[in-house]
Amino acid sequence: MAPLYSAHVDAGLIPDPRLRLTSRMPARRESETGEPGAAFILAEDMRGINDRELVATGDVELRKLGTTLEADRLTYWQQEDEVEAVGNVRLSRDEDRMAGPRVRMKLEESTGFFEKPEYSITRTPKPERPSGQVLPGSSTVLAVPTVQRPPITGYGTAERIDFEGENRFRLTRATYNTCGPGADTPWYADVGELKLDYDSERGEATDAKVVFKGIPVFYAPWMSFSLNNQRKSGFLTPTFGSTSKSGLELTAPFYWNIAPNMDATIAPRLLSRRGIQWNTELRYLNHGYFGQARFEYLPDDRLANRRRSGYSLTHNHADLGGGFSGSLDLNGVSDDTYFSDLSTRVSTVTQGNLLRKGQINYSGGWWNASLISQSHQTLQDPASGTLIPIPYRRLPQFVVRAARPDLPFGAVATFGGEFVNFGHPTQVLGRRTILYPQVALPLEWTAVSVTPKIGLHSTSYNLDRQGAGVPDRMTRNVPIASLDSTVVFEREAELFGRRLNQTLEPRLFYLYVPKRDQNRIPNFDTAIADINFAQIFSENRYSGGDRIADANQLTAAVTSRLVDPDTGAELVRGTLGQVHYFTTQHVTLRKADGTLEVPRTSRAADVLAALSGQVARGVWFDTGWQYNPRDGRTERLNVGGRYQPEPGKVVNAGYRYGRDSLGQIDVSGQWPVGGGWYGVGRYNYSTKEHRLIESVAGLEYDGGCWVGRFVVQRLATLANRASTAVFFQLELNGFSRIGSNPLEILKRNIPGYGRINQPTADPVFASD
Repeated sequence: MAPLYSAHVDAGLIPDPRLRLTSRMPARRESETGEPGAAFILAEDMRGINDRELVATGDVELRKLGTTLEADRLTYWQQEDEVEAVGNVRLSRDEDRMAGPRVRMKLEESTGFFEKPEYSITRTPKPERPSGQVLPGSSTVLAVPTVQRPPITGYGTAERIDFEGENRFRLTRATYNTCGPGADTPWYADVGELKLDYDSERGEATDAKVVFKGIPVFYAPWMSFSLNNQRKSGFLTPTFGSTSKSGLELTAPFYWNIAPNMDATIAPRLLSRRGIQWNTELRYLNHGYFGQARFEYLPDDRLANRRRSGYSLTHNHADLGGGFSGSLDLNGVSDDTYFSDLSTRVSTVTQGNLLRKGQINYSGGWWNASLISQSHQTLQDPASGTLIPIPYRRLPQFVVRAARPDLPFGAVATFGGEFVNFGHPTQVLGRRTILYPQVALPLEWTAVSVTPKIGLHSTSYNLDRQGAGVPDRMTRNVPIASLDSTVVFEREAELFGRRLNQTLEPRLFYLYVPKRDQNRIPNFDTAIADINFAQIFSENRYSGGDRIADANQLTAAVTSRLVDPDTGAELVRGTLGQVHYFTTQHVTLRKADGTLEVPRTSRAADVLAALSGQVARGVWFDTGWQYNPRDGRTERLNVGGRYQPEPGKVVNAGYRYGRDSLGQIDVSGQWPVGGGWYGVGRYNYSTKEHRLIESVAGLEYDGGCWVGRFVVQRLATLANRASTAVFFQLELNGFSRIGSNPLEILKRNIPGYGRINQPTADPVFASD
């Protein structure tokens, strides 16, 4: 049997003792030798020259500084710390693995080359640092809380890999994928040259194409991409799709990573039927403020025969110094049908009034104030035949709020004040001043609380454009008194063998407001408030300051909850409430459409009921009911439920009903259908209008290291008009997304929708 190793001791040919020639036992740790950087070599035969060169053959293994090198033959030059290995070479460095016929490198400097290797390179991305608030509305985030991301491994082959220092590689005629080793990978990038720099976490490639299932799907003469799925300047993957109104669409966005707290996107969008639309977005984030600006411009819409544009600017400044803060929200478009023609989002195509608002706030501890300027751009639907009322402008509005909870006997004093100048192109103009001081005395015991409160609501008006015989100055003073009381009972209960705590919480709220003649007061910003559990405990049945409803009424409600005694989590909540009137209604309101509110004469209001909670693992429900006992009919009904046993499996179903106003069936879900396929969809139908509001249908396929998505959306835009959009996306995990992105549509339409693969940020490609 051949010796484990041999060494000639004559003629000065002796092993260097620093090489630690040992028997084939596991190498000792560096710290055990007392000589950092020492190499350990195991082989069947070793020959060498002292302090100069060692040649090892036969099942050779070298270990040094986290590096293991195995080969048939190995030559090691001690003074240069350089090694050459040939024959069945296998190199392991930390989590990196390479195998091929020949390697030569300097170990500590990490320089050299590897010929014709198969490789896998693994790195854990650097954790992101917290830098404040995340900007909404985009898939690429500016800042997130610190989080350690999972390792990313790249696999492939190359004609040659050059080691250019720690964490830097240059690959020639190489392939790259994140699926795994082997020739049968579903996708790979085929490049002429590939540079990987894991210190800067950036990759560059020339003569690059992406091959999916043997078919080239993307080519670039030069590209740059992030090795950690984080932001970097460059071209984003182009997206394509189609809509029934604009035809085929192709968008090629360019992303500019201006600074760690600022970025911009420039996205030309080719619409085959309309032309080229230029879209830009700027986002910024700093300690104390953040914002974003968007601008869209279509110089020549071939279908509409005009220029079209839109803009949006939001800015929030939490600290301007001295207790001041501020915000801006400005929006506008060139024409009434801009969103319905050029957008596929419900949140924009259904907008009738675009907000334009600026606000300065001051906080003085126990009091605060705001100065507001607000107007709207009103978009009219030419096909509906109905005009949308133009809201009043507030130029300006000054609001003051104050609260002192430290008065004698535990009393609490509050004050609300407002001055607003209302402007309108055609309607009555006016300045309104509101002063509303209140005093409350909260009384609390172990299970009982009682709060009496009294206040005086004083309003004055200075008006212009009044009709003949109507005064230009008006004053209204209304005292308001209320008494709010609550009792909380609790007992142990059991449901399906589970120990719970059940509460019973009755509440009585008495409100008295004397009647005042308000028929001559114009309506600047007031509407009838929606009836819900918050409203029946409020002091005014109107929203806005132009009407104060008369009241002599008692609200009675009871709430019961089932609570987990170990965690305090609320499992089920049920509430039942009703308002009882002691007098008929006197104060009424002329609505925005010109009709006059019919005064109530009955003594009982509608009954409100709600029940919500979790009845089983993965099963939630939520119901609300408004019942009219006078006519014996349902006024409103909301019924909804969700079944979500695990991520990637969810079914939602709901029905919304409003007598003479609303009827909607809404079903959505995401569910595996077998073989890696998932079905996604939504069906939202109006039973009142007898038309489809929005529908989404699609398929997703989880290929392990890639995901395919095909989604079709049909969306009602204006009256009797709809738009259809088609989305197809190929997502290559940890590398790229190709096609039009339907993820935002799926998240918005399917509550509980989950990504079927590990979420990653949008990768970025760049070119000079």
